[in-house]
Order: sequence, then structure tokens, then C-alpha cells
Amino acid sequence: MSLFDELRELGVDVDGGLKRISGNEKLYTKLLGSFVKAINTYNVKPDFDGTDYNEVIEKTHAIKGTSGNLSITPVYEAYTKIVDLLRAGDPEAARTLLEEVLPIQEKIVACIESHMED
Repeated sequence: MSLFDELRELGVDVDGGLKRISGNEKLYTKLLGSFVKAINTYNVKPDFDGTDYNEVIEKTHAIKGTSGNLSITPVYEAYTKIVDLLRAGDPEAARTLLEEVLPIQEKIVACIESHMED
């Protein structure tokens, strides 16, 4: 199965992402690699604590932006809600949602990485 087909099965709107970049599959594939780098760089874990969530908000906002630009819908939608929950002062709900999306995010990243090795 192709990278794009596998991503579609994981809920990624590949066609929407391609449309944003005029259907350039090579560029989209390259940008998917950038998404993986962003996930690794901003690595948001659900064990955040404290009262100042600015760093967590910045990290989640960066992932939200990258995933949104590429139409990685499950990640984008979850991180959008996580950012909103943190800004609203509800870190517990944000943490719960992050715990729910991380397995999906990991599958998407693993899918991209497995095809990048080809």
C-alpha cells in the first residue's frame, strides 16, 4: 500500500493537503518529513504540570499549525482543542485529549517514517 493510501486510512486528508500545494506529491512527501521533525522537536507529553502552560501551548500550537497545513486531520483537530483547553485553564481536559491522540499521532508518524526509508 502506498504512503498516501495508508495515511488516508489513518484519517489524514491527503487530497486536501495536496490541494494546498497544487498537487505536488513530491513536495507533500517532503513536508510530511517536516511534520515528523516537528513532532520530535516539540514532543508534547501528557505529564505537564504547573500553572504556567505557555511552553506547552507554544509546542501544541506549532504541531497544530504543521498538521493543519498538511491536512493531518486527527492531529490538527486534537491539538486545536488542546490549545483551546489550555488557554481556557483546563489542563486536565487537555491532558486527557492529548493521551487520546498520541497513539494516533504515533501511527501516523510511524507510517511516514516507514515510507521515508524506502
